[in-house]
Amino acid sequence: MHIAIEVVALVAVVAAGAALARRLGISAPLLLVVIGIAASYLPFVPRVELAPEVVLVGFLPPLLYSAAIKTSLVDFSKHRRSIGLLSVGLVVFTALGVGVVAWWLLGVVAESLGHEPLPVWAAFAIGAVVAPPDAVAATAIARRVGLPRRVVTILEGESLVNDATALVCLRTALAAAVVTPTVLQVGLDFLRAAGGGVVIGLAVAFVLAKVRRRFTDPVLDTTLSLTAPFIAYVAAEEIHASGVLAVVVTGLLLGHKSPIIQSAKSRMSERTNWRTFQFLLENTVFLLIGLQTRWILDDLAMSPLPGWLIAAATIAVFLAVVLLRPIWLIPSTMLSRRVLGPSRPGPVSWQALIVVSWAGMRGVVTLAAVFTLPDNTPDREVLVFIALAVTAGTLLVQGSTLPWLVRRLRLPGPDPAEDALQEAAVLQGAHRAAEEKLQEIVTPDDPPEVVNLLRQRGEARAQAAWERLGRPESEYETPSEAYRRLRIAMLEAEREHILKVRDAGLVADEVLQRAQIALDIEESILDRDEDDDVGGRSEDLRVKTSPGGACKHLEQAPLVVAPNTPEGCEECLATGSSWVHLRLCLECGHVGCCDSSPMKHASKHYDDTEHPVMRSFEPGENWRWCFADEKLG
Repeated sequence: MHIAIEVVALVAVVAAGAALARRLGISAPLLLVVIGIAASYLPFVPRVELAPEVVLVGFLPPLLYSAAIKTSLVDFSKHRRSIGLLSVGLVVFTALGVGVVAWWLLGVVAESLGHEPLPVWAAFAIGAVVAPPDAVAATAIARRVGLPRRVVTILEGESLVNDATALVCLRTALAAAVVTPTVLQVGLDFLRAAGGGVVIGLAVAFVLAKVRRRFTDPVLDTTLSLTAPFIAYVAAEEIHASGVLAVVVTGLLLGHKSPIIQSAKSRMSERTNWRTFQFLLENTVFLLIGLQTRWILDDLAMSPLPGWLIAAATIAVFLAVVLLRPIWLIPSTMLSRRVLGPSRPGPVSWQALIVVSWAGMRGVVTLAAVFTLPDNTPDREVLVFIALAVTAGTLLVQGSTLPWLVRRLRLPGPDPAEDALQEAAVLQGAHRAAEEKLQEIVTPDDPPEVVNLLRQRGEARAQAAWERLGRPESEYETPSEAYRRLRIAMLEAEREHILKVRDAGLVADEVLQRAQIALDIEESILDRDEDDDVGGRSEDLRVKTSPGGACKHLEQAPLVVAPNTPEGCEECLATGSSWVHLRLCLECGHVGCCDSSPMKHASKHYDDTEHPVMRSFEPGENWRWCFADEKLG
């Protein structure tokens, strides 16, 4: 029972800490580390020691997999040069640099004071231990800060792959305790681990994709998804390859293929379950980091080294970890541009380079890795303390100052209004594809009212996305907002009726549950629409070109023309009708109402005149739309 009580208490503290962090507007990882440190000194809290096997096999695979399936394979490939420089080059550079610092202080200086020197292999082992930034910390803090998506992609890609590099470096350092490896042996070991991990990841993803195509039950599919990271990790480790890389490759491929190999119900079920699983695991990790503090300090008190030397070594390693990142990143980025040319997405701004240089928070992998050091390692308790100090220090110092740095550098994050504009354009294209498919498959035997209903539903979804743009929400209620308000009230009435029927015992419970599920699904869609409302915008919605580039009409059209009726829709003003949003014809200056408006005069103007390009006539918007080619520009 005491184990069950401890697990329940752990989960309760994690949930309460995360909720408090949201209320206070601070990062949950930082708060949970502080809570863990404080809790480790409470007399009723038992001693918690992280076994490396629990972290490396129990925590790491699902955390990496949950991040990988949400990472865009397209974006990962696009930024592979930056990710490679950080996840491989920087990790090796940091391991070597920290190793030199640790060897000089705990080896050379300690020996001069009459203490047993730290072996070279142990110095480079602690370098490998503290080298990799943490996937969970990078994702949790970077997304909360609101960094540009390109920076988040680079940080996530780095943290997905760098653990594999660090663990190979650690394995090489531990092997050097027995026999000194050559550079060739180290290189071959890295290639074998990396290549084997990639091959296993590809094989596991291929097999699981074949199997999941045959699963239509969301429960079975989600169960297989939850076991996928462990299958990939164990299979790779069995052949002494990188389990980390195997998990990442499996997650990237399955996430990329999910729209093809899974049903909609399976994707929704997987997404919900992994969000819960990831929330519990990643927040538990940070709490456990803090809970290690007391017993690590108790063991440190037994070290024969003088306190000033331990403090000097800890501070020096921490500073090395922080400083080696920009020392490597900035010159290597500049050199790669000069040698290989600019990367495909274009050069990263200097502000982004500074932020990436500072976003080097360490996490649970560092602590788990240091516990794999043999018990007879000289000054092991000091090395464990250094790993804890670097982990907690980077989380608290870099993690807490990163938001300030982003604001100071004025690095813009994703603009919700620009996102809504791009989403509207994508949905408009999807609606057109659906219309073409409907025209292709409809037959004279199909009921006209059903065909019309299908068209209306598709058009309503596309128009709802456009309605999220425009004037401030307080000025009016758009048709989709009115629909949501009224439909939610109707759903509440329907649910009350179902509950009355249930309490009366007139209908079988299974029947009532199916009816309730139907209402829940519809209400969840309405909740999603409300969550996606644009809560803020940049001063001006900059021009965003549709995929594939601008069409000839957009290239030839002016950016703005004088409106014929600046006060509103020309036809609506004449007839006394109302409108939702306004559109400006860039050929003749006609002002018409959008397709969410009752009369749809902008589209009718195109049908009558074939003037292809119109522009939003809403304050703060300069996006244009080509009716002829259905392109955004």
